[in-house]
Amino acid sequence: MKNKFNRRKAFYIALATLVAISIWIYADLTGNPDGTPRIVSKEFKDVPIEYVDEGSALAQRGLMLLEEGTDTTVDVKLQGTRWDLAKVDRDDLLIQADLSNITATGVQTVANKSGFKDRAFSQIVSYEDIRPYTATVNIGELYKKSVDVHYEIVGNVAEGYSGGELEISPVSFEIRGQKEVLDQISYAKVTLDIGTDAMATVSRELSYQYYDENGQLVNSENVHSNVDGIQVTLPVNVTKEVDLVMNFKESPGASLSNVTYKITPSKITISGDAEQLRGVDSLVLADFNLVELNSAALYNYVIPVPEGCENLSGTSQATLQLSFKDMSEADITTSRIQYENLLSEGKYVDLLTLEMTVHIFGTSADVARVEPDDILVVADLTDFNNAAGSYTVPAKVLVDTTGDIGVSGNYQVRVDIREGSAPTEEEPAEEPLE
Repeated sequence: MKNKFNRRKAFYIALATLVAISIWIYADLTGNPDGTPRIVSKEFKDVPIEYVDEGSALAQRGLMLLEEGTDTTVDVKLQGTRWDLAKVDRDDLLIQADLSNITATGVQTVANKSGFKDRAFSQIVSYEDIRPYTATVNIGELYKKSVDVHYEIVGNVAEGYSGGELEISPVSFEIRGQKEVLDQISYAKVTLDIGTDAMATVSRELSYQYYDENGQLVNSENVHSNVDGIQVTLPVNVTKEVDLVMNFKESPGASLSNVTYKITPSKITISGDAEQLRGVDSLVLADFNLVELNSAALYNYVIPVPEGCENLSGTSQATLQLSFKDMSEADITTSRIQYENLLSEGKYVDLLTLEMTVHIFGTSADVARVEPDDILVVADLTDFNNAAGSYTVPAKVLVDTTGDIGVSGNYQVRVDIREGSAPTEEEPAEEPLE
């Protein structure tokens, strides 16, 4: 019974509180005799002043805002309904002082402009008073000096890799501020963290801090510069041994399997950007067409090291020594001569070249197996379809053999192109019967 009474008592207390709050809100919203909301005031102490154009227009004129003698806060009074004022916090207020019109040093005053960080508040409350209405500012001459950028590297590169020379941009820059503050600053410093076992170049834009000559951090709150960050790049290099190779071009009768060659040195050691050299296991000295090799030969080549990389082997040239293992040549005369690509109708061709000697080459065994009937000479009449008469036309040589045979030289066939059809051989006249 007692618990039931306590619950009923708590209910009536809550109900009474709710009614009181409702009456208070109603009275606040309709408290005036004409039914309009009652307007009250609310005061905020030490609202910070935000100075505009301190680091741009002011600095361009060689001036700066000094802390000493400059107002930093104001007291503000707002007006509105009690309900609306309860929504506004001190951090919602915005007091700004514009320094763009200041052109000289000394103690001066500028007007404070009021507002809200959230514009929605300007629809429900307003500023009743700002004290002081004008802000007192102390303007001094801007002092300038140049500082160098120092660096610190944190982390390590992977085994087999090495860090190159650190690249910094800019290496120095100008700072501005009070002389007594800038005189404490000896240099600016960035810290580059390359992580653990870095295997590629690391490049970042880093923030910097100021230090005195003893390596102690200097407060940079009142120091200005036009540099937002320092671009720092640490090349991560790899040292590796690579093969020196040739790009051989093979032809019939001149295959790489029939060549003995040696490149000296066969390998070199290079160092360069790890990303650039990733997957690079050899360097091509030059292209070489094996059909141009007649006998044992010796060639020198400049070793083509990739741009930005370093040749650590101490030699800039490589020597190629090569010869055929077995090379034989022969001249073979064939009577197998044909033509192709005569597309015009109503013409016939008389081959005036009946035999041709062809120069072939290859291994001794392959050359020895070639017979005259294995060689076919084909004249190409592509460019003579509208011609008539006798001409010398280009020809190609085909070797019909299982061996690896090459043909050297240029060949031409003499032809006679006529209108009409090919003449038929006359049949022998019949002997008279006795």
